[in-house]
Amino acid sequence: MTSLDQNAVRPLTGGLRPRNGSVEKAQGRMGLIFVSAYTLFLVVFGILPSLYAVYLAFTKKGAFVGIDNFIKVFKDYRFLPAVEHVGVFLIVWLVGLVFFVVLLALVVHSIGIRWLSSSMRFLYYIPGALAGASSVMLWLFVLDPTVSPVGFILQAFGITSLVSAVQADRLPLVLAVIAFWTGAGGWIVVMYGALNNISKDVIEAARVDGAGPVRIAWSIQIPLMRKWIAYMVVLSFAGGTQLFVEPRVLSQASRGVVSQDYSLNQLAFLYAFKQSDFNGSAAISLLLLVVAVVLSVVFVFRGGLFERA
Repeated sequence: MTSLDQNAVRPLTGGLRPRNGSVEKAQGRMGLIFVSAYTLFLVVFGILPSLYAVYLAFTKKGAFVGIDNFIKVFKDYRFLPAVEHVGVFLIVWLVGLVFFVVLLALVVHSIGIRWLSSSMRFLYYIPGALAGASSVMLWLFVLDPTVSPVGFILQAFGITSLVSAVQADRLPLVLAVIAFWTGAGGWIVVMYGALNNISKDVIEAARVDGAGPVRIAWSIQIPLMRKWIAYMVVLSFAGGTQLFVEPRVLSQASRGVVSQDYSLNQLAFLYAFKQSDFNGSAAISLLLLVVAVVLSVVFVFRGGLFERA
């Protein structure tokens, strides 16, 4: 290129740089605005209330009392049953979530007809648009054999009324089904996206080697989805420990068959708004936070969430 050509090109390239720079600066400012708004809400509605809960958990009437509030909560006859209820629910909920979400995502991903696959993902996602209380209200009708569209199935299992459907031995399964119906659709979409990120060359190579759909899913797809499964477990576990809306609505609908202190969040609610003991309520909340954080860290590192590919 001659010096004349270079001189002709230089003004053109020089004129583009500021324009690209201005676009990048505008995008950076817009991103900063969004991040700033999120940070503000996080501090006001997340960090500050958490710090205040820590303060309440270790004080009483403004005086430092150490772990007295925690000891009082541990001695409460309602505490251990609530822990047991939440623990059983989490086991049923997380095991069912991992198994069925991964299975349904694999099934939807294997469908070759595009419109059918998209329709199934949309149908799975619809229940997630309902609020928790709305979902429970819907399930009150489903669980009542006298008005339920699947009443004949409920009666086949010996369920003759809503009260018998929410008995203590059935309640963890009922709550897990409600939670799965509400939240699984979004995770199926996430897992579907994770499956799309798997190289088609790897899948084709496995098929050439004679691997069938089950072998491909077990040996290739599921291991490559491990990070996403761990991510799902972490968030679902954190949400599951906050069990509140479902047993509370069922308690009101069943006229006390489901106790008002069934879950730890319900017990914390009773401490705060029935007994006016905000210190004990904060102690329960802090215990939930610590347990959720510790187990979430275990899931994160065992699931290889931060490992590089």
